[in-house]
Amino acid sequence: MSFSSEIIASELQIFDARFKDYVKSNVPMLDRIMKYVVKTKGKQLRPMFVLLCARLCGNINESTYRAASLVEILHTASLVHDDVVDESLERRGFFSVYALWKAKISVLVGDYLFAKGLLVSLDHDEFRILQILSRAVKQMSEGELLQLEKSRSLNLDESIYFKIITDKTASLLAAACAAGAFSTSKDERLTENFRLFGEKVGIAFQLKDDLFDYGTNTIGKPTGNDIKEKKITLPLIYTINNSDSKLRKELIYILKNQNRIKQSIDYVIEKVKSAGGIEYTTDKMNQYKKEALLLLDEFPDVAARDTLASLVNFTTERNK
Repeated sequence: MSFSSEIIASELQIFDARFKDYVKSNVPMLDRIMKYVVKTKGKQLRPMFVLLCARLCGNINESTYRAASLVEILHTASLVHDDVVDESLERRGFFSVYALWKAKISVLVGDYLFAKGLLVSLDHDEFRILQILSRAVKQMSEGELLQLEKSRSLNLDESIYFKIITDKTASLLAAACAAGAFSTSKDERLTENFRLFGEKVGIAFQLKDDLFDYGTNTIGKPTGNDIKEKKITLPLIYTINNSDSKLRKELIYILKNQNRIKQSIDYVIEKVKSAGGIEYTTDKMNQYKKEALLLLDEFPDVAARDTLASLVNFTTERNK
């Protein structure tokens, strides 16, 4: 499915200029890295959510652009640090900062971005927006650590899995939507409404990512990658919890001891598909998407709402 951001095209251009300006540095090496980061940044989904939620609640203003920039800066910082943790050499089809500048510089670059993000808000006394985003960063860290802890013991509890993805992935999108709403409305009820909306979209987004692991090699990440990294995602949780004891033991043994053997990974993928793990996860993803879209019903049927709904659909129908 394609998505058109035409309704906020001019606002995205302004955001892009603001973002480039905010991450500039007087340190030559750091400025080179920042230019590389800007050049290789992704689809800008989170800034689009900020802008569209802001548009639904009022008139986009300088506070909105700062909120969108803060979201993108914090997201970028977290990715730079993630690549160090995962020792990942690639990001969005380009070499990662970690691959080009190694761990020490990458950690410092992430720290620099976090500090710049704080100053974007503090320099303009936007404490509420900073509070919204700081809570998300805290949740992201907690989610990552919880996932690392549970991957060692092969967590098969669905409620813990949803706690992990709510904190690790959905929290930043929830904060993006809340910050956008607050920037134009200063209304706490609307802000919470959009935080909940973003959280539901973020969960649906992560469930789509989980499904990619059971797709084909034409998608945006290698098939079976989560299995290799012992990330226990919903399709696998469902399959193991709904298998007989023999298959359950087999799958757990593979995850613990053969998670990097292609033939074993293919076997797990086949069992997940035949057990209905894909359908179960797809149903859950569509449920969260539906709940998110229902939260938009109170707004007039205007172009911004339709575009935001279209963006939600794009997050669950994308192919990478």
